[in-house]
Amino acid sequence: MADAPKKPVKLPRTAKGKKPIYFDSVTDKLLSMVLTLMGELSVTRDRLDTVERLIEKHALFKQDDIETYELTDAVNQIRTERRAAYIARVLKSVQDELESLQQQGESTNTEVKP
Repeated sequence: MADAPKKPVKLPRTAKGKKPIYFDSVTDKLLSMVLTLMGELSVTRDRLDTVERLIEKHALFKQDDIETYELTDAVNQIRTERRAAYIARVLKSVQDELESLQQQGESTNTEVKP
């Protein structure tokens, strides 16, 4: 029997233990989002710089081609999915807080009352 392709194992990416608080919790969440955005933007700028240098080196197309580019449905779907993942990364600290509050509410609601 041929070996079936193996799917990569996806492990949860949740840190254990309490998060340290440097300022107040709201400021810490905002700082976390800003730092995430900084990381994302830094990587994007480096990749864009690489692409622009390769385009110039190989004279692949004109700058006007970028301005007149028509987006296909397939490309739009890819960008929409990538954007949703990006937003989830940026708002991760807020989502974690919501999940924590929901879990606290569920444990309070499931307690047996005498």
